[in-house]
Amino acid sequence: MRFSKAVVKHRILILVIAVLLMIPSALGMAATRVNYDMLDYLPGDMDTVKGQEELLKDFGKGAFSLIILEDMPDRDAADLAERLETVDHVETVLWYSSLTDVSVPKELLPDKIYEEFNTDHSTMMAVFFDSATSADITMDAIREIRSIAGKQCFVSGMSALVTDLKDLCEEEEPIYVGLAVLFATLAMLLFLDGWLVPFVFLLSIGMMILLNLGSNYFLGEISYITKALSAVLQLAVTMDYSIFLWHSYNEQREKHSDHKEAMAAAIHETLASVVGSSVTTVAGFAALCFMTFTLGRDLGIVMAKGVVLGVIGCVTVLPSLILVFDKPLQKTKHRSLIPDMTKAAKGLTRVFPVFLVIFAALVGPALYGYNRTNEEVYYDMGQCLPEDMEYVIANSKLSEDFNIASTHMVLVDAKVPSGSVRSMIGEMEQVEGVKYVLGLETVLGSRVPEEILPESIREVLKSDKWELLLINSEYGVASDAVNAQIDSLNRILKKYDQAGMLIGEAPCMKDMIETTDRDFQVVNTVSIIAIFLIIAIVEKSISMPFILIAVIELAIFINLGLPHYMGRSLPFIAPICISTIQLGATVDYAILMTTRYKSERMAGSDKRGSVSTALAASIPSIIVSGMGLFAATFGVAVYSDIDIISSMCMLMARGAMVSMLCVIFILPSLLMLCDRLICVTTVGMRKVKKKAGKDRKVTGGQAVPKEA
Repeated sequence: MRFSKAVVKHRILILVIAVLLMIPSALGMAATRVNYDMLDYLPGDMDTVKGQEELLKDFGKGAFSLIILEDMPDRDAADLAERLETVDHVETVLWYSSLTDVSVPKELLPDKIYEEFNTDHSTMMAVFFDSATSADITMDAIREIRSIAGKQCFVSGMSALVTDLKDLCEEEEPIYVGLAVLFATLAMLLFLDGWLVPFVFLLSIGMMILLNLGSNYFLGEISYITKALSAVLQLAVTMDYSIFLWHSYNEQREKHSDHKEAMAAAIHETLASVVGSSVTTVAGFAALCFMTFTLGRDLGIVMAKGVVLGVIGCVTVLPSLILVFDKPLQKTKHRSLIPDMTKAAKGLTRVFPVFLVIFAALVGPALYGYNRTNEEVYYDMGQCLPEDMEYVIANSKLSEDFNIASTHMVLVDAKVPSGSVRSMIGEMEQVEGVKYVLGLETVLGSRVPEEILPESIREVLKSDKWELLLINSEYGVASDAVNAQIDSLNRILKKYDQAGMLIGEAPCMKDMIETTDRDFQVVNTVSIIAIFLIIAIVEKSISMPFILIAVIELAIFINLGLPHYMGRSLPFIAPICISTIQLGATVDYAILMTTRYKSERMAGSDKRGSVSTALAASIPSIIVSGMGLFAATFGVAVYSDIDIISSMCMLMARGAMVSMLCVIFILPSLLMLCDRLICVTTVGMRKVKKKAGKDRKVTGGQAVPKEA
């Protein structure tokens, strides 16, 4: 109570501090770098990651792009290549003419080399950068290349993808926040009891969101997914806490003549319930930190931090704002649109066996769809962009004109004899789907000694430590075919050089598939165990965690199973994150109801009366909470052109609704069914059964309470 009174006493000081903190928060948010490259989150001990580092360290080559020039004469293409080499951070421009040095007779060069770089109307160039794939300077270089070459130039590669992704995200993000605020406001105006209340809530939550985003500066950088979703998620999840405080304050005003005393009592009461409620949500987000694919840790830390800040804001900033605006808040109150739910609750508990049948009938199809959805996810980040983006168009041109869907790079020890490298290349070119392998040996052919090439050309493909080979593949990134191809290429490479490394977008994606498959199981297990333990401690029960998690897991299975039945593929990260987020964010609905059921049961009410009372009391809060999460995410889901953002927001919006329906209709039925088990396995409820037995008598063959 001392803390609550201190907040009320120092409310103006709290608001002044909160406003002042917004200045460094805004600066921190602006200075926090955003990472748009998913491959950066792979574990550092993988060959693909170490190979990229070796390529940058030894060759000075980091990012790599293939550029297609359409209907451009050779002379213009040569001029363009020279101009591209002057772009900051372009290390090498490699194409047919750069290999046909005047000192090498053209008749000695293989015809295949010319054919691979040229078609009837297109020319291809390979551009290496001296900076990392998703570095800001690399993205600037991509933009400059596009501006120099104009409409005849199409730039592919991961750097082009992250450039387009960044530009689209920066264009859409302000609209995400605007839509989330707009729809959340409309939901609160509809379901709360005041016209001014939503705006006070948004002011308080907005301050905490800005503080969360600003404090990300100390993390160094965050992913674009985290940046796009964190504000929307924090608004949706922490809105509940504001509603708890407001309802508690209104109840306390009826008990206290002084509104300051009422607020102190409300803070004291809310602090315990909000902390208890937030623990499961924090646990859900914290479970993401167990992913070895560190994007999960990035999102988990930022969102867990956001929830903690939301709780702090709810018991400090929001009470201060409510006290400052108390008079207009009271004057603009109106009746809630949600009617009394007593009659509906009694009706639902009366037909509880129907919902038990529905529960049993849904489990099989939901679980089947859930498993199929997890098998049908896509990993190619190019699929998350609209078809009219420059990167997507470039990839289509590359596939149509040159039959190239992905490019791998091989680092082989420079000490491996040329004859062995030539044999290795020969074997690699026999692998299904490999279009060709480009290296010194293929450029020279077997008749030309390496020494005849000028140093400037030799340096492109060989250093003192490594020789670089480029492999163009007909198979797309993250496909089963390319993954099998990578396995075959790796077997051949290791036969000739155990230390050799196969790198590039497709090998990295293959590692990401294997990593996230393991992560999915780990994160699910950790989140379920953590939340199980929290519920067991909060409810002092062994059986309740099973019941509550069963209800929310069914909601998750339904939510994530629907994409399979709708014929829709999800980005790989969505099921991993959503299953954890939905469990952590919506299990509170179930805890709210069971806590009330438990208190009613322990107060002496019978099974049906306890469940009916708990359901009637909980429905309004569950509807407001579920609709708040739905409203904050649905608008973003419909608007966003980035499929990974759109999919995750749609899953969160739909998940909120499905969880809400499952808790309202199915949980009461399970409580009715398992009442005896709950009483036996819950601390303090054993006496309920004994008391119920003593207080009942048999009349006309039926057991009825004595007071009847």
